[in-house]
Amino acid sequence: AAASKALTAARVDATNLDAIIVALGNGDVTSPATACYVQEKLGAFGAVAFDIRAACAGFTVALDLAKDMVESGAKERVLVIGADLASRTKIDWRDRTTPAIFADGAGAADVGVSPSPERGFLSARLRADGRGKDVVVMPGGGSVAPFTAETLARGDQFVQMDGKGVWEWATRELPAVIRAAVAAAGLSMADVDLLVTHQASLRLLQVVMAELGLGDDKVHTTIERFGNTLSASLPITLDEAIERGKVKPGSVVVLAAIGAGMTWGAHVLRW
Repeated sequence: AAASKALTAARVDATNLDAIIVALGNGDVTSPATACYVQEKLGAFGAVAFDIRAACAGFTVALDLAKDMVESGAKERVLVIGADLASRTKIDWRDRTTPAIFADGAGAADVGVSPSPERGFLSARLRADGRGKDVVVMPGGGSVAPFTAETLARGDQFVQMDGKGVWEWATRELPAVIRAAVAAAGLSMADVDLLVTHQASLRLLQVVMAELGLGDDKVHTTIERFGNTLSASLPITLDEAIERGKVKPGSVVVLAAIGAGMTWGAHVLRW
């Protein structure tokens, strides 16, 4: 549904897509890629379709892949989707912490050649640090700990999160990568019209905004209404900001996210 909405907004027929990238946690099945299921439903049979797994930063990483595909000339139109069904695949309902945070959702964007050289992606910065691999983790189901009666009983199939660790990584790395991306675009934070981030925590976002010197008028949030929809939260929030008139032609928009791995990044666009 999110993909169809994005294609309609872009006035693009699914048959004209060159690639479909789905950023997710758990797909429809373990194999093949969920992107193949999406391709079939859209009728985009000419497009290469594959998934990526970069947790809550998945949409940001997928967006960067799409940007590089288009900029290189390898593809003309790439559909990027962030989707998660946390209620079915990640949440241990016996846990007092995670069920109150995570939610289900999907968001999508059609990435293509800019109609103007002055509009589109201005810069991007992506980072990862495997030393944070255990901050947010779903330990069961892989080759290290295949599913058994014991791993399932322990709840290894569900997300395990170090809340303090997430806070420390996010409040340190998100402001730094946003500043780096803005500087790479030849801009300053004063030039930014809107910051849209992964919706991890409202308090966390407020700390990041304060660190960057951005007021409430320079950010749009949805977590207070939708919760943390993981890889879907950034495109969902961007879509709502556009619908509410916060993004206009010429606006400088920063998209940023951080997720398990730890993996994080930021893009700067002129709308």
